[in-house]
Amino acid sequence: MRLRIPRGWGVRVALVGAVFAGCVALVSAPKPVYSSKEKAAYADPALVNFVRPGLVVKVLGAEIAQDGTIKARVRFTDPAGLPLDKDGVTTPGRISNGNPGMIAAYIPKDQRQYVSYTTNTQRSAATGRSAIQAAADTGGNWQKIAEGEYVYTFGTRAPASIDRTATHAIGIYANRNLTEFELGINLDDDVLDFVPDGSPVTKVRDIIRTESCNDCHSRMAFHGTTGRISMPMCNLCHTPQTIDPDTNNTVDMPVMIHKIHSAQDYVVVGFANAVHDYSEVTFPTDLRNCSVCHEEDSPAVQKDAWLTQPTRAACGACHTDVNFATGAGHVNLPQISDNQCSNCHVPQGELEFDASIRGAHTVPQRSSMLSGLQFEILDVADGQAGKKPTVTFTVKDKNGNPIELSRMGRLALTLTGPTTDYTAFQNGYIQEDAIKAQGSGDRLFWTFNTAIPEGAKGTWAVGIEGRRVETILAGTQKQMSVQYGAPNAMKYFSVDGSPIQPRREVVSIQKCNECHVRLSLHGENRVDNVQYCVVCHNPKETDTSRRPAGQNPPESIDMATMIHKIHGGKELHEFFGSEFVVYGYGSRPHNYSEVTYPAPLSDCNMCHVNDSQSLPLPATNADVNNPRGLINPAPPATAACTSCHQSIAAASHALANTTRLGESCAACHGRNSEFSVNKVHASQ
Repeated sequence: MRLRIPRGWGVRVALVGAVFAGCVALVSAPKPVYSSKEKAAYADPALVNFVRPGLVVKVLGAEIAQDGTIKARVRFTDPAGLPLDKDGVTTPGRISNGNPGMIAAYIPKDQRQYVSYTTNTQRSAATGRSAIQAAADTGGNWQKIAEGEYVYTFGTRAPASIDRTATHAIGIYANRNLTEFELGINLDDDVLDFVPDGSPVTKVRDIIRTESCNDCHSRMAFHGTTGRISMPMCNLCHTPQTIDPDTNNTVDMPVMIHKIHSAQDYVVVGFANAVHDYSEVTFPTDLRNCSVCHEEDSPAVQKDAWLTQPTRAACGACHTDVNFATGAGHVNLPQISDNQCSNCHVPQGELEFDASIRGAHTVPQRSSMLSGLQFEILDVADGQAGKKPTVTFTVKDKNGNPIELSRMGRLALTLTGPTTDYTAFQNGYIQEDAIKAQGSGDRLFWTFNTAIPEGAKGTWAVGIEGRRVETILAGTQKQMSVQYGAPNAMKYFSVDGSPIQPRREVVSIQKCNECHVRLSLHGENRVDNVQYCVVCHNPKETDTSRRPAGQNPPESIDMATMIHKIHGGKELHEFFGSEFVVYGYGSRPHNYSEVTYPAPLSDCNMCHVNDSQSLPLPATNADVNNPRGLINPAPPATAACTSCHQSIAAASHALANTTRLGESCAACHGRNSEFSVNKVHASQ
């Protein structure tokens, strides 16, 4: 690949050399290591050395003069710390068209959130209402003081009544447009807290860290490609100060985020009158799992604020049936301020499901009052081709005590093989009701009614699933029956004496649970073991047994095909006009066409492990039974990739590059190829 320098950059290259000639930093600065998400990781090294992609912005200091003039000193560098020219003259890539966004705000002594000095007036063309909103500064000016360093003088002045002992903040957000080099648009922001009188900062707004958000969102980037990518930046504008005049909805951070994630009828009209309707956003776990965002191990200074400082605004954003003014839905107690909230709503009480914050948000299946359930498969006897295997297993409570099978609501064992593709049986697996298994105590036995086929080869697997119903808080007003399962246990065994080869790990349950917390599906039968999910969601299986005849042809429920289509639901529906509907238990349709994935669909590493998205796939993968697809049966890589790339052109491309010898995808899309999977999916 040749170094491509856009027209007009020849002079600039010479200028860059002249400006930095002899500069030790340019020679000795460490080279940044780019992640697989970044386009720079795959670009020509000569191009990367010239452009130095990436952007790091830093607010180095700030001051507020007696007349209210606000100044901030800012530095722009690449990831290696080398300076960048804001105006794109001496270094490639103009930064925010020369005018990055600047915000100045403070936290009043009697409040917990920022109030922005920098505002604008937003008027609604539809309602005629207007609102003053926190916004970036206008009318300011930049002064260059050194390579990569500037002083910004705000057009907005602080009022004469400024509290110089209060915490103030300067925020900057910026982008660096390198699309002419095919290196994307680089984003960054920074916030500096300071006290104008020189005192140390003691009061901050630090409740949820960006890293917690990015567990699901991969990398937050809102308001287009302006550069707002962090919670500290979001906190400067998303305060009670800012109202949407079109809908009269607040965009105060705790209210807005709770409403967005709880799929309420919440609409905001944004820049250029763009309507943002969040009523169909689906939170990927039980809404009571507050710790998805409020992480227990977060380094945030105020990570426990949700426990120790409850407010009507934050709590009422989810608990919409409560009227704090009248007391309706609040045991008839009006609440005219937040001062008394923590009297009743303590962090944790004596019992779960009480009025304490942790108690009220207890998810029944995670209650400590449940006696618990755990499975273990100890042994597989007669696990050879042509024989009916006998499985030795245990069913115990969380303390290791055996559970009588009569107390189980369901118990089943699943036999499948080989681990390369799980396609030996007609549907890929055999499942049998094991509720009448022999034995007792620590050892239960079940002999399958179906034999392992003659001539079977390789490693096979047996898994266990089940659930029970238990009553907790019996005799109280909170009495409830809780149905729950346990992580599915599995055991691999060789049917022909060859070395045992467990199923390859494509995704991990740990990554699933970054968003889902506890992955429980099919009525608590399949819990927290994605390796068990692929037993049934194999290349052969479809929803034909559940789909009404009038809705044929059936839909593939192969794991790769199904999961890509589910997570891409809304985006794929809007882009290709496709719907993904699977019929489940009771012939009930599950339409995933409105599922909104919280991260870029191109970020394969959100789910995949071991670089398993890269080609070639293992040669033993089976073709996928895909009756509703453009190609049926579909070779494994084709099935996986066209579940997102759903155009006829993409399917035709895959078909044209598949022969009787197999798929040739890896020739162009292999790990080290020009169009490798990771390279074409790099989004930063």
